[in-house]
Amino acid sequence: MIEIRKPLSPKEWDQYYDLRYRVLRKPLGQPVGSERNDGDISGEHFALYDDGHLKAIARLDSAGEGIAQVRFVAVDSSEQGKGYGRLIMEATERKAGVQGNTKMILHARDYAVNFYERLGYKIVEKSHLLFGVLQHYLMEKPL
Repeated sequence: MIEIRKPLSPKEWDQYYDLRYRVLRKPLGQPVGSERNDGDISGEHFALYDDGHLKAIARLDSAGEGIAQVRFVAVDSSEQGKGYGRLIMEATERKAGVQGNTKMILHARDYAVNFYERLGYKIVEKSHLLFGVLQHYLMEKPL
């Protein structure tokens, strides 16, 4: 059974941040701790559990009047291609819409652009180079 909610226990939070680190920071040679930032306090966290096992995560932030931003989207490397990424994105989009937002933005890694395009996002512009090595693209989608 699939359940999408924020982590509830200290163990679930540890698993959440561990997944974020393993997928988004470790492959870039970044230290443990680099997967966290100040936005974790105010952001809304999403964790997708399948039969109680964490498979995917994301964080939803406000990016201005009527604009939501999804960040730190990660699917466990061994679980990619199984639809978990789509499900976690749909959950963040639903929540952003309920909050009254009319647009969702994100900064996609170059290798993830096609995934987000399949979900209806369009490239706005080339954005930043993460850690000087990984190109990102600002993308948006009306909600």
